[in-house]
Amino acid sequence: MIEKENTGADNLADEMKGYKKTILPVNKGRLKLERDLYFIGATQRGYEVEYDVTYQEGCSPTETFLMSVAGCLSIDVVSILRKMRCNITKYETEFQGERKADPPQYYKSMDIMILIAGEGITPKKLDRAISLSQSKYCSVYHSLRKDIDVNISYEIE
Repeated sequence: MIEKENTGADNLADEMKGYKKTILPVNKGRLKLERDLYFIGATQRGYEVEYDVTYQEGCSPTETFLMSVAGCLSIDVVSILRKMRCNITKYETEFQGERKADPPQYYKSMDIMILIAGEGITPKKLDRAISLSQSKYCSVYHSLRKDIDVNISYEIE
């Protein structure tokens, strides 16, 4: 059983090159002031995000930043688990971040909870996938300040 679990992870570096090679080496975008402190941001591929400091019509940049951490980690974790021959039938993350009260109000800590279900998913495989994402693959995680406390937990259904 242990040999079978490790088999999927042994060639992981080669297999991860697939979608990692499609990452654009330079990202571009545009942010346009619409009114007051309401902006519309657009990626180079045309996806839009609304930013609103009053939280009435859009999100804040720090909200999308926190979601980007959870999103990048999640993409890695799901990809790695699939390489380990896990069949994922449900995957969700819940996340929250605590920010410093005074400017600059950066995140002091982030908590990410993974809720996952499927076949072949074990704590050992999930721990390995999370560890690989944090140590090697998640570019957003590696863009964080070194003093941010990132806590990742999970529940396997």
